[in-house]
Amino acid sequence: ARTRSLHASVSQASMLAMHTRKMTYGAMILALVSSAAATPPVLLGTAGNFAILTKTGISTVPSSSITGNIGCSPIAATALTGFSLSSDTATAGQFATSTQVSGKAYAANYAVPSPSKLTTAIGDLETAYTDAAGRSVTSADKLNIGAGSVTGETFTAGVHTWGSSVNFNSKIYINGTSSDIFIFQMSGNLIVTAGAEVVLVDDNSGKGTPNPANIVWQVAGHVKVGAGAHLEGIILVKNQAEFSTKASLNGRILAQTAVTLDQAVIVAPPTPAAANSGQSNNEIAVNKTNNNLIVGLVVGLGGGLILLGMLAFFYYKYLLLQAAKTKAAVPVSEVVIASAGAPAGANSKRV
Repeated sequence: ARTRSLHASVSQASMLAMHTRKMTYGAMILALVSSAAATPPVLLGTAGNFAILTKTGISTVPSSSITGNIGCSPIAATALTGFSLSSDTATAGQFATSTQVSGKAYAANYAVPSPSKLTTAIGDLETAYTDAAGRSVTSADKLNIGAGSVTGETFTAGVHTWGSSVNFNSKIYINGTSSDIFIFQMSGNLIVTAGAEVVLVDDNSGKGTPNPANIVWQVAGHVKVGAGAHLEGIILVKNQAEFSTKASLNGRILAQTAVTLDQAVIVAPPTPAAANSGQSNNEIAVNKTNNNLIVGLVVGLGGGLILLGMLAFFYYKYLLLQAAKTKAAVPVSEVVIASAGAPAGANSKRV
């Protein structure tokens, strides 16, 4: 009886250990699948090296304050107005400087290699815009919120889409973690009334506050930010972006026409490693392919381990069942108890 009890305890422990391993493997796979299902970042490529990058120029009413580089291409440096630019003689004019820019100013007519680098950056800007515009809305509750009037709304991670312009005249809230991705798509304009504000909110998960580098505004029309208003995130705009008197942005302005500033404050955020800042889109594509292969291999391996664990578990159950059947097949009346050391058939009796 003690032997059978010990055997049962060992069997139960083995089954528990196997079940625990299955749960562990399952948790690993669920984590990987959840990660793969999360909204991927919009990759800026070398456009991420600029606080402001445009095709047709940047103008400022002094004094604006820009933390990061500015650039324009294919238009020449004459389209950078109000900055009182000074050419950098040490590099034979590859860039210029301004007291309003804590960074460098680049233009298509500056010394090589600036023209080719700007061409690549503009191409990356266009690719990023197309990527952001092509994302599918995450869920039905993120579609056409407030019919475009979003004052007071709180937004969580994912893709939010409007088939219209978007406006707000007070605070809106972006709630999540430092690694969450937020994409705001609109077929019209983005209008931020004077004094309005985007507020970043920690979701209390212990994973930090939303990162402006992970917030993207994809605007098919134009952007107008009123006096004293404040935005957070990367602005990918098809047309012009206008920042009125003392408006501010923690983010980047990547515009396919012009940007106008009036004593504005623009601060480019550090770009997360996941966004591959400084790489061209070709390099990013290669890295993305490699990453997808690695994730595929890991998920495949994990799935294989789960399958092996399940097969082992069911085989073990099969062996227990067979053992039970064999035991049940021997009638109790036929069990022979022999005396220790006695030859077969001697001093034995049937029970």
